Amino acid sequence: MQVKILHVVGARPNFMKAAPVMRALASHAGVSQTLVHTGQHYDANMSEIFFRQLGLPAPDVNLEVGFGSHAVQTAHIIMRFEEVALAQQPDLVLVYGDVNSTVAAALVCAKLKIPVGHVEAGLRSFDRSMPEEINRLLTDQVADLLFTPSADGNENLKREGVAPEKIHLVGNVMIDTLIRLLPETEKRRPPVMPAPQSYGLVTLHRPANVDAPEMLVKIMGTLDEISRRLPLIFTIHPRTRQNLQNIGFAPSQASFTLIDPLSYLDFLTLQRHAKLVITDSGGVQEETTYLGVPCLTMRPNTERPVTVELGTNILVGADGARLKMEVARILAGESKPGAVPPLWDGNAGERIAAVIWNFRF
Repeated sequence: MQVKILHVVGARPNFMKAAPVMRALASHAGVSQTLVHTGQHYDANMSEIFFRQLGLPAPDVNLEVGFGSHAVQTAHIIMRFEEVALAQQPDLVLVYGDVNSTVAAALVCAKLKIPVGHVEAGLRSFDRSMPEEINRLLTDQVADLLFTPSADGNENLKREGVAPEKIHLVGNVMIDTLIRLLPETEKRRPPVMPAPQSYGLVTLHRPANVDAPEMLVKIMGTLDEISRRLPLIFTIHPRTRQNLQNIGFAPSQASFTLIDPLSYLDFLTLQRHAKLVITDSGGVQEETTYLGVPCLTMRPNTERPVTVELGTNILVGADGARLKMEVARILAGESKPGAVPPLWDGNAGERIAAVIWNFRF
């Protein structure tokens, strides 16, 4: 059997999810693989570092769509990816996560009657004000293979009317990448390390947190206050840095360090040694749960409830007082105990490859 598979990635979290799947599929002699980068999020230096660290080949195709509104970006991906799909004539297209590239490629495949598989299917925040939630819902409705990271994903899909035979609980491919690369962080020196070496790591990028000036002022004031008790390292997305400049924010404490985005290995090194992590990232909620690092998520909801139910994650929303209280509890040695969810064992990529190999094309 000869099977031609296209992988569509558009943002850094997609790279981490695609790498273990491509590696597992490469063990099947009858599979040929093409990597399509939509260019949805593209920084030449950082993207190249990510591809090299993750062991991904250079993209075979780069659609170079760049930044834009959700509508403009999605439309450009649809138009450009359709040309690629028609030229390549793949047997299966794999899409990852919940970015605009995910739903755009899935819609193209549905129209062209090309089977599509969704890696990280079934996750739901039940908050349709989030663009990612719309992307998840639409992608899962047109996908032929739905690969879920946790049992709640299966339940969500069945409730939405997805045929059970399409749904496959495989575990978390992000954790595959983490487990493979974690040993490389053991002797790696982080680019920034405060003294003393007990610190908190911060990463925020959701529009609700960083795009509204009033909210950003409130959040940064709270973080500045926390940094008096615990040194903080804040890895700042370029958009967030611009917003901080717009509000004129500068830390009042030398223990509050603002740095540019890091490579995967550098960020993972900081994350594994952190006293706690403050975030609004879905992937970071998962990684901290596996690492056993306390995670305080500045969102009112999460599409990854297993990280709250089983893991180390606590939702604090936009409540600064709650955030400070939870930080104080962690510093007092009262961290929430956490466990690693089932099938987060480093073998999700192999399980996905096995399902694909047995799929009736």
